[in-house]
Amino acid sequence: MKAQKLFWPLLLLLAAPMFAADAPYVPKPAGTLTFNKDLAPIVFKNCAVCHRAGEVAPFPLLTYEDVRKKARGIVRVTEERYMPPWHAEPGFGEFKDSRRLTSEQIGMFRQWFDEGMKPGRPADLPPPPKFVEGWMLGQPDLVLKMPQPFTVPAEGPDVYQCFVLPMNLKEDKYLNALEFRPGNRRVAHHALLFTDVTGTARQLDAKDPGVGYRSFGGVGFKPSADLTGWAPGNYPRRLPDGVVRILKKESDLVIQSHLHPSGKPEQEQSQVGLYFSSKPAKRIAMTFPFIGPFLVIPPGKSDFKIQASFVIPGDVEVISIWPHAHLLGKEMKITATLPDGTVRPMLWVKNWDFDWQDQYQYVTPVKLPCGTKLEMTHLFDNSAGNLRNPSKPPKPVRWGEQTKDEMAICFFQFVIDSDRLNHFFIEAAKQDRRK
Repeated sequence: MKAQKLFWPLLLLLAAPMFAADAPYVPKPAGTLTFNKDLAPIVFKNCAVCHRAGEVAPFPLLTYEDVRKKARGIVRVTEERYMPPWHAEPGFGEFKDSRRLTSEQIGMFRQWFDEGMKPGRPADLPPPPKFVEGWMLGQPDLVLKMPQPFTVPAEGPDVYQCFVLPMNLKEDKYLNALEFRPGNRRVAHHALLFTDVTGTARQLDAKDPGVGYRSFGGVGFKPSADLTGWAPGNYPRRLPDGVVRILKKESDLVIQSHLHPSGKPEQEQSQVGLYFSSKPAKRIAMTFPFIGPFLVIPPGKSDFKIQASFVIPGDVEVISIWPHAHLLGKEMKITATLPDGTVRPMLWVKNWDFDWQDQYQYVTPVKLPCGTKLEMTHLFDNSAGNLRNPSKPPKPVRWGEQTKDEMAICFFQFVIDSDRLNHFFIEAAKQDRRK
C-alpha cells in the first residue's frame, strides 16, 4: 500500500534564519540508546499520526513491539528519507508540521538497531500520543457530507473521484476555517477542495453513473475558489485574525478524492466542516495558480526543464504554497526576487512524488511587496528509467488533465486587502496574455 498570525516586519522575515544542513551524526556512548527514552519521542511525534488504527499506514507504530518488529525497515526508509514523507528541502522556506527527521534522529535509529534494540526502563516511556476525536476545531457552523458512500474496489489502480456537495448558501459567507474528515482513512490518500458557481460539476456528476464523477489532474471546470487540500498528517487551521475566504451564494463544494484500494471493497463517505466569520473582513485569503507554459516533453528526456516567471502586481502575504505535477514530475523550485534584488527561497521539492502532494504552510506568512518576481523551475523525467512513466516505451507528453498528460503549476494561498483584489487579478491576467 502506498504510504502516503503572524505578521512580522518584512526586514525580520528576510533576516530570519533558514534551516541549516544537518551536521553528521555523532554516535552516542555504546549501549545507552533505548526505545523508551530516545526513540519513542521521535516515533510518537513523527510516525504515529499515520501509523495507528484507522489511518492510512498499513501497520501501527505505537509500542516498543510495534517498532521492534519493523525496525530493519524503519532504518532503511528513514536513511533513504522515504519516510516520514516530507519533500520540502531545508533552506527553502520554514513550514509548519514538518515531518523531516534530522540526521541526529536517523542516526539514533540506526545505532539503536545495530546495538540490539533495547526497550529501556518503563519509567522513561513518555505518555502515548493523544489524537482528537471528532471535529478538531470544534462543532462547525455547517457540516456537508457526501450524500451516498462511494465504493472503492478491492484491487486495481488508484481512483480519482469528484464528489459534489451543494452548500445551499442563500447569501455570501465569510469562511474562517475548513476541516475535511475522510470517512475511511484506510483508502483516503489525499483530497483537494474547490467551489463551483457555474453548475458544471453537477452536470458532470449527472452524466457519470454512480456516486460522483471520475477525474484525474483537474476537476473538469474552472473553480471559483481553491479552498485547501488534505493529506494524512495535515491539520485544519483557522485563517489569521481578520482574514477570510469568500464563499459565493448558491455555490457547490467539490471534493476531488485520491483513493487507493486496500485489498477488499471499502466504503468512503467524507464530511467537510465549515467555520464562518460573523462579520466581513477587509483582508481576503485567495489562491493564485502560478501556471507554467504549455509544454511538450520529448521521449527519452530525463531532465526536461521548463521555467516561468510572474511579477506580483500588489503587496501580498503568502500563507502556503502547493506545487503540482503528474507522474513525470521530478523536481520543482520556486524563488522570489524582491524589488531591492533580495532573493528569497520559497520552496524546493527535490524529489517529486505524485503520491504525496503536500500543501506547505509557512510558519510565518511571507510578505512579498508589489513588484516581486516569482520564478518557477520544473524538471520532468520522460525516460524509460522513470518507473512511474505511464508510457512504455516513453512517448511525447503534452499539457493536459489525463494520467498520461503533464502539468506545471504552483498554487499560492495569499492574503490581500479586499480593495486591491480586483486590481491584482486584472494585472495578473494581463501578464498571462503576454506569455
